Amino acid sequence: MKQSKNISQLPETGFIKLPEVLRLIPVGKTKWYKGIKTGEYPKPVKLGLRACAWRVEEIRALIEQLSNSK
Repeated sequence: MKQSKNISQLPETGFIKLPEVLRLIPVGKTKWYKGIKTGEYPKPVKLGLRACAWRVEEIRALIEQLSNSK
């Protein structure tokens, strides 16, 4: 899996928005949202009426899981 941003540059905790998630996990938006529905990818956290983000801890765990499965 090619990553344009190194996982070590992510903070230990916090939230990241979808564009950054998709830079770390190279899939399209449609596949990402389908993966959320099937439980393959973590669900977002609502930050406001029109804003959502993903927990950095869950994205780190997903990247580890994906790299170990290869």
